[in-house]
Amino acid sequence: MMKTVTSKISIKKRMRNVLFIAFIVFTILIGRIGYIQIIQGPELSQMAYDQQTLNRNINPKRGTIYDATGEHILAISSTVETITVNPGNIAKDDKEKVARKLSELFELDYETTLKKVSKRSSIETIAKKVEKEKTDELRIWLQENNIDTGVNIDEDTKRYYPSNTLASQIIGFCGSDNQGLDGIEAKYEAELAGKKGSIQRHTDAKGTEIGEEGEHYVSAIDGNDLILSIDYNIQSIVEKYLEEACIDNQCTDGGNVIAMNPKTGDILAMATYPNYNLNDPYSAYTEELQGIWSILEQGEKTKNLQAVWRNKAIADTYEPGSTFKTITSSAALEEGITDTDNSGEFACTGSIEVAGVRIKCWRYYRPHGSESLRQALMNSCNPVFIGLGQKLGVHTYYSYLQKFGLLERTGIDLPGEGGSIFLKEEKAGPVELATISFGQRFEITPIQLVTAVSSIANGGNLVQPRVVKQIIDSQTGEKRDIEVKVKGQSISKETSEKVLSMMESVVAEGTGKNAKVAGYRIGGKTGTSEDGVNTNKYVTSFLGVAPIEDPQVVLLVTLYNPTGEGGHQGGGVAAPVGGQIFSEILPYLEVSQGNQEELEVVEEVSVPNIIGLSIKEAEKILKEVGLEMSIEGFTEENEETLDKENTIIKKQTPTEGIKINKGNKIFIVT
Repeated sequence: MMKTVTSKISIKKRMRNVLFIAFIVFTILIGRIGYIQIIQGPELSQMAYDQQTLNRNINPKRGTIYDATGEHILAISSTVETITVNPGNIAKDDKEKVARKLSELFELDYETTLKKVSKRSSIETIAKKVEKEKTDELRIWLQENNIDTGVNIDEDTKRYYPSNTLASQIIGFCGSDNQGLDGIEAKYEAELAGKKGSIQRHTDAKGTEIGEEGEHYVSAIDGNDLILSIDYNIQSIVEKYLEEACIDNQCTDGGNVIAMNPKTGDILAMATYPNYNLNDPYSAYTEELQGIWSILEQGEKTKNLQAVWRNKAIADTYEPGSTFKTITSSAALEEGITDTDNSGEFACTGSIEVAGVRIKCWRYYRPHGSESLRQALMNSCNPVFIGLGQKLGVHTYYSYLQKFGLLERTGIDLPGEGGSIFLKEEKAGPVELATISFGQRFEITPIQLVTAVSSIANGGNLVQPRVVKQIIDSQTGEKRDIEVKVKGQSISKETSEKVLSMMESVVAEGTGKNAKVAGYRIGGKTGTSEDGVNTNKYVTSFLGVAPIEDPQVVLLVTLYNPTGEGGHQGGGVAAPVGGQIFSEILPYLEVSQGNQEELEVVEEVSVPNIIGLSIKEAEKILKEVGLEMSIEGFTEENEETLDKENTIIKKQTPTEGIKINKGNKIFIVT
């Protein structure tokens, strides 16, 4: 009996223990479920969503870049397609067949493609930027083989530059992911890029579609379009004459040209030679490099490519030489130290002594003698400008460097702008001031000089240069203007007019006379400087303003180390280039001709359209209107190898309708 009672008590005790343990386990489970639901719930829900949702990006169409007229497209995105696969949605028996077709069609390695098709992943990229004719062939094959899942063909975009090399250092280029890497493409990435869209589809862990929701499509938002200040025709003219000058004068380090509207800061043209093909930016860009490209180490290739991508007009500094005498003249006139035509005010004896250092005039062997300021600028006489610098003094002179924006970057809307190199004001002694006064022993960028002289041309306003003047919203079509920014006043309008008058005399009778263009009033200043110390290299330049009565263009031609028979003096090498450029862009801009007495020697003709014609037909037409032809890639000696009757012209510069002087050349591409 006692045994039975004890047994019953034991059973009850065990039951209580079991119930207690069960309660504890149940409480833990409830707690765990609560933790998962409340604490980890959002995170786990997102993980489940991510696992079950397959996203494929849709790339937006990058914004189009137009020239100033809006008629010429400089960069555009064309429609291409991207091929991806969902390995879990491709039947096991079809994997090898699909991999083989994809590798054949897109010229891919079969084993690599098969690995992607066989992976246990939700999505794999097979090929990007594929032309539509290729993807259409794939579509037909998939249909013929009854494969309707697992292979995706999605719309994508590819950047294309219709003019190949035109304005290459300004426009820049994009990477394989459509991201801007240089130039405008990089600087305005936020405007041009747009916003990606997506295609969403619900799948299980293997990538197999679940549910009946189908695909959810989120449209991409295209990038905004840009209107540049660059004028296609002016850019073409500038590049043509720059290339010709660099080749003819054997400029070992190339050259650059900037044409700027002094009133608005608009860069009408900015060219650097050599340039490169924007559609193929990683290839050799000269015949010399093409011959050795395959044997160059990658480091050397990169060095060469970075050199040609570099926009020297804004990134590289140089000694401006005598072109800088326009700045010294402006400061001296503004301070009332001198005037333009005080006869015999200065005397050049061939040299001048400054703090025990004798500094020579460039024509020390035959001194200029008695001069006014106008004559000194015409003669480019160093001692006169050294004397003006001494009268101004370091502090005042540096205040004008500041007013002309020469102690800071211009703020142009391009990446990689360099800054000037001057001694700090407190360290500039008499000799340093003397050399600065005639443009040596300091360095500025070409864009800084053009911007400073533009303030002389426009009446004294320091205007910030710009390359983009308008942004067009891709969604609304609304146009947003980039404002003209005036940063300050450099000199008075009266001083501006005096300096322009003297610059006109430089071209009419002085060192810049090779820049004359009959019928137009042109002002200018030539310059020659050393490229570094004891390098035996020179930089030659011409700075021009036209027309003097109402300046619309400030032009700077800079040639680096000309080694040809023409020498390295600015008046003989760079000034003629400035004249050639002005002779075409002034008529194009419909600038009225001011020198009526010279009009009889100028005969203009309208450029005919010769695109689509054979060379033989085009030569006949051009001969009738008094123009000549230059064929890209051919010289007079090897033109005879051309089949002129069957070789068709694809491109011409200048384009149809532009008025140019009789006897000029039309440059063509076949």
